[in-house]
Amino acid sequence: MTSWNQLLRDQFEWHWEHQVRSRLAGLSDEEYFWEPVAGAWSVRPRGTATTPMAAGAGDFTIDWAFPEPAPAPFTTIAWRLGHVIVGVLAIRNAAHFDRAEVSYSSFPWAGTAAGALAQLDAELGCWLEGVRGLGEAGLSRPCGPAEGGFADAPLAALVLHIHRELIHHLAEVSLLRDLYASDLVRKRESTG
Repeated sequence: MTSWNQLLRDQFEWHWEHQVRSRLAGLSDEEYFWEPVAGAWSVRPRGTATTPMAAGAGDFTIDWAFPEPAPAPFTTIAWRLGHVIVGVLAIRNAAHFDRAEVSYSSFPWAGTAAGALAQLDAELGCWLEGVRGLGEAGLSRPCGPAEGGFADAPLAALVLHIHRELIHHLAEVSLLRDLYASDLVRKRESTG
């Protein structure tokens, strides 16, 4: 008998375990905050935001604007991880899996790469445990009003969407790490 719940979890868990998590190992604070282009959005110490809005409950805030400017700004690894941690996972964990309510404004953004990775691990663990807990029957129930356009869709559709978001954004983080490493090599060669 096919376990749809297991298949949905495997879609992301395999990617996480065999590709993504190892690519995040060793992320330095310098990489985390690296701004490869001027005007990049990031996570910054409170009071130093470069955007009209900044959100966060702790010593760090995330650059923000609503409505989002067009074209969308380039974002750092810190910003992209923050988006995954809160916008993709924590808000959904709160809506569906008994996590305390959270928003971009109430979240304590990490001021270090290690802190962000710990937040990512925690939120991802909550998400995967929650999905596992849905079993087969829970995947069929409607998402509900917390999910806007997904309100009438089965939770299985939301799980697929979240996993696509995770794969997409974490691939971007991996690419930024590659660009950062390439930039370091280029700088060494030009001064060496």
